Amino acid sequence: MTTEEVGCEQDNSFPDRFNANYLKVYYGRLFPYVDMFKWLSYGNDGKHPGCDQSYFGRREFSFTLDNNIYLRFQSFNTASDLENAIKEKCPFKIDIGAVYNVDPAKRHAYAQGDNNFTPLERELVFDIDISDYDDVRYCCSGADVCSNCWPLMTVAIKVIDTSLREDFGFNHILWVYSGRRGVHCWVCDLKARRLNNEQRAAVADYFRVYKGNENSNRKVSLMGPALHPFLVRSYTEVLRDSFENKLLSSQNLFSSQERCEKILEMIPDEHIVSELRAKWQENKRVKDDINVFRWEQLKHLLQSGKHKAQGIRRCVEEIVFSFTYPRLDMEVSRHLNHLLKAPFCVHPQTGRVCIPIDPKECEEFDPADAPTLSRLLGELNMGGFRADMDSEWDGTSLGKSVRYFRQSFLQPLLKSCKGDIESCYSAKVEQGKNSLSW
Repeated sequence: MTTEEVGCEQDNSFPDRFNANYLKVYYGRLFPYVDMFKWLSYGNDGKHPGCDQSYFGRREFSFTLDNNIYLRFQSFNTASDLENAIKEKCPFKIDIGAVYNVDPAKRHAYAQGDNNFTPLERELVFDIDISDYDDVRYCCSGADVCSNCWPLMTVAIKVIDTSLREDFGFNHILWVYSGRRGVHCWVCDLKARRLNNEQRAAVADYFRVYKGNENSNRKVSLMGPALHPFLVRSYTEVLRDSFENKLLSSQNLFSSQERCEKILEMIPDEHIVSELRAKWQENKRVKDDINVFRWEQLKHLLQSGKHKAQGIRRCVEEIVFSFTYPRLDMEVSRHLNHLLKAPFCVHPQTGRVCIPIDPKECEEFDPADAPTLSRLLGELNMGGFRADMDSEWDGTSLGKSVRYFRQSFLQPLLKSCKGDIESCYSAKVEQGKNSLSW
């Protein structure tokens, strides 16, 4: 593909995978503005008397431009306003913030008084980065990711998604690939959007199991006479299987003395540690996978019941949790006014689009297959817009993601929003009637 094919001139200041002119074409022809507007309006763009027509206009957007120019507190009244601003500024990154009590762009007019510019609503969000697992993965480090360590993100999606639905009763949850090294979660139910900072912190702390630091031998401590049902479910349905059938061998967790010692340090009994160390010295060469072989030896010894030292009973579970349990960026989830990258924007380091992930099919998701700018523009050049297409994205590799967003997430969400608006309006009408009665 040449730049002339997409109507661009070569710009040597950007890598080919993230050429600024390519980005202009993406924003001009593929970005799903209307769907994003409908999502973030939550039904308030309709004609029902209960709709808050100012709702979308009080949402903060943030644009990151070339040379790290950072524009916060952008706001727009309509889908066209949003579209025109993005096309004009061509941001390298788009972040979404809270819905405030007043238009964020006009916040200075309300600067007097502590409560005159206040975040009122915001999706409950979670941010999980693969780089936070660097102490338990050996294939990659930092922002790098591959098929051997990406299953850690799959585990995180399964554990968190199941708990949000079964333990908290949320229904409208959007998982999004961050474009490079992790996943984002947006919980969009009305009751989630209206949580205050303390309530958000409480939800985040519910998931807090990984409590160690880089200097801790035992990063997880499962205390109490019995495990919480959420932890039992996570272990039996997700963590144990992923650890034993994928990560154990793909990460070669017992393949060297150094890696073995790292796991032995998690066992709080020197007699067991010495016994295992001796066994592993004897069986350096085995016919079966050395990782599986040594793990089975460890499990057998710890679970045999011969050792009564405190902490031994749950040591196997703690090791599994240490290597597989989701590691959340807690600060992202705790605060109403925290920004998070918008779905369908493009990551500037990889050129990959931040596409939604279906949690029911998350095991099939491969970040390397996420659409890139160059791939999408090549598909635009190869294809043609047909009458049966809803939009140009319909004929590209972005089409499946937009259709999933629209059909599986947005449509059920808007149906629920319609009911919420009707219920709130009816309650206000009834309240008004009661206040007028003697």
